[in-house]
This record gives sequence, C-alpha cells and structure tokens, in this order.
Amino acid sequence: MGLTPKEKEWADKARRFLKAELKRAGVTYAELARRLNEHGLEGETEASVNSKLVRGTFAVTFFLACLAVLELEGVALNDL
Repeated sequence: MGLTPKEKEWADKARRFLKAELKRAGVTYAELARRLNEHGLEGETEASVNSKLVRGTFAVTFFLACLAVLELEGVALNDL
C-alpha cells in the first residue's frame, strides 16, 4: 500500500527539513548514524540513514531521534 499524495507531501517536507538541519549543523550521515546508535537506535549506519533520507519515508521514531541527537529544541510546523 502506497502513500497518499498528502502523505508524500509531508514525507518530503520531513526529509528536506532533516537534510537542511544536518547541513546546518555540519553533521554527516555517518555522524548521524553514530549519534543515533549512541542514543539507542542500534543498527543505524551511514547507508541506512542515506537510504531513509533518499527514499523520504521513515518512522516518526527515526525523525524524533534525529531531532534529539541534533539537539533541536523544537520544531514549528511552519519550519517543515
């Protein structure tokens, strides 16, 4: 079962937001994977992070964990 057009739109917004925040913070996919592993998301690798961000679909737990390891205190929906 695929995503609806609106779900695809939100997935793309979340993907673009994360990629922009990673760039702003100077954090590579490898560094993000390392941080995620340290915070309990074991098994994340540079390749798995890349795949999720290229595909643009990932669990909300991945998104929230990324926000946490990037130390972002809050995200306004307007930021997405």
